[in-house]
Amino acid sequence: MDNPSIITQVSKEEAKTPLREKVSACYQYEEEMGGEGGGGGGEGMVGKRGRGGKDEGWNQILFLPDWMIPSCPPQPVNNADFIIPVEIDGTMHQVYVLKRPHVDVFLKRMGELFECVLFTASLSKYADPVADLLDKRGAFRSRLFRESCVFHQGNYVKDLSRLGRDLDQLIIIDNSPASYVFHPHNAVPIASWFDDMSDTELLDLIPFFERLSMEENIFTLLQEHHCS
Repeated sequence: MDNPSIITQVSKEEAKTPLREKVSACYQYEEEMGGEGGGGGGEGMVGKRGRGGKDEGWNQILFLPDWMIPSCPPQPVNNADFIIPVEIDGTMHQVYVLKRPHVDVFLKRMGELFECVLFTASLSKYADPVADLLDKRGAFRSRLFRESCVFHQGNYVKDLSRLGRDLDQLIIIDNSPASYVFHPHNAVPIASWFDDMSDTELLDLIPFFERLSMEENIFTLLQEHHCS
């Protein structure tokens, strides 16, 4: 079974390219194309924002894509956090899953600050059961899978304009700039993760998102983050 074909569109080899270089190419593409996606709003895949009770303080919607679905080593490992049975072409396979360090703390805090949506290029047959195991506190208000992406120039793109919300309230974290090529100004880039258990990137990002959750204009702070 080719794990990346059902799970992610970023391989270890591709992850060697500096993230800043890939993000710069994404901005250049947007300028050349004049933006592929629309302006947002209207009815869409996520639906109207819930209000009342816990939801009352939310100003933005945060999309947690493929990096949130943990790494899957090509071979069985002894320290897997989850083992997911997945049926591919009539055959059951065991997918061994490693959680990125601090993902539980990060997801809990993001669920307190934002309306969170899992948006992944992974197939639902894999990503849905992983999300069930990962999201014990119910941070994900919606889940969108590969079927909700736009296949564009060989990549699965998360077109934020199709989601039914104003773009100035949408934030996407992604390890693949190709995934947000239509809306790079809404993105918080994050490095791909495979097996480095000393990684602290999720923990380091929490203060930034705490600031971002208080902003009326998300683009100002996002631009500062892109330039830092």
